[in-house]
Parts: sequence; C-alpha cells; structure tokens
Amino acid sequence: MRPKHEPEQITDLSRLKAFTNPLRMQLYRLLYAAGTATASQLAEQVDQAPSLVSYHLRKLAEHGFVSEASGQSTDGRERWWQVASEEGWGFRSSDFADTPEGTAVVGAVTRGIFDTRVSQYRAYLDETGAWGKAWTDAAFSSEWLLDLTPAELAEMSDELQAVAQRWRERGKAAKETGTAEDREHVSVHLYSFPFRP
Repeated sequence: MRPKHEPEQITDLSRLKAFTNPLRMQLYRLLYAAGTATASQLAEQVDQAPSLVSYHLRKLAEHGFVSEASGQSTDGRERWWQVASEEGWGFRSSDFADTPEGTAVVGAVTRGIFDTRVSQYRAYLDETGAWGKAWTDAAFSSEWLLDLTPAELAEMSDELQAVAQRWRERGKAAKETGTAEDREHVSVHLYSFPFRP
C-alpha cells in the first residue's frame, strides 16, 4: 500500500504504453481536471467523435487509469467517467531502462507529457488578457540554475511535492466547504534535470 497522497508508481510496461497515444493523455488530463465527464463532453473538448473518445476511455479503464463514475447518469444511456485515483500516477525511467522497448515507451510518454504541458502553457499565453490583472500578476514562470548532487535534487523534489500537496489539500477543502469562489484550475510545471554547459 502506498503512503497517503502519493501517486501510483507505474512499473508495468503495458500500462505505461497506454499513454503513448496522445489523445489518451489529453483525455486523462481533461478528466482529471473535470472530476467527472461523459465521452460526449470530452469529445467536444478534443474535437473528436464520441465513439473514438469512448474507445480510448475504455482502453484507459482496462489499464486502471479511469473508471466509471457511479451515480452520475440520470437516464442510464451515457457513461460517466472519472480518474481512478485523485493522486494520479508517475513512473521512474529507470524501471524501464533494461530493454529498448521500455526506453522507447518512456521517451514517447515523457515527450507526450511535455508536449501537452507546452500546449497548455501556450494556450494560457494566448489568452493572458482574458484572465485579468489578479491572475496574470499571480501567474509565474521561473528558472533557477543550481549546483546539486543527485541526493540533493531528490530531496528538493520531495520538498516541492510536499508544498504542492499542501496547496492541493487547501483547494479540496475549500470545495468541500463551499468556499471555492474565485478558484480556478492552476497548472504548476516544474522541471529539474542535469545539464552541462
């Protein structure tokens, strides 16, 4: 059993492969943000046929990433979906580095995640004026160049995850108590990696 608030660590290559399809990654992210949605609702957001979206949602369900949301349907004709875990999932590249296929899948998934994040940030930049001063003043983009050991980088990662978790819990508590006014989904992207100039 993983500790509370820890994302599930994917160690099975066949499960990770589910996200080599960019549409599945996009659907998962949209569903994560929405909480629950139907294939038709998601299809409108990704400009795809509901039947195609349903197919990909079923594939994600086969791998345990999404599940049917009970108690949502009013007429029983349309399935509602939700992510299987509020904490999400993650993986370590090293768990798949022992085969060329594993390395290729990690590369494809990682690039897909990055492309999705870049697309999301570009959309924000294109719409900045519509967000208003309070949001644009609060939004940030930063880069720090640090000299660290692998152990120090891992420690920093743990600290940043703890900070993000604290703010996630604050947002969830506000939703539960009905004090969520003026709240929006906020995407925080941090990357840390070694480089040599």
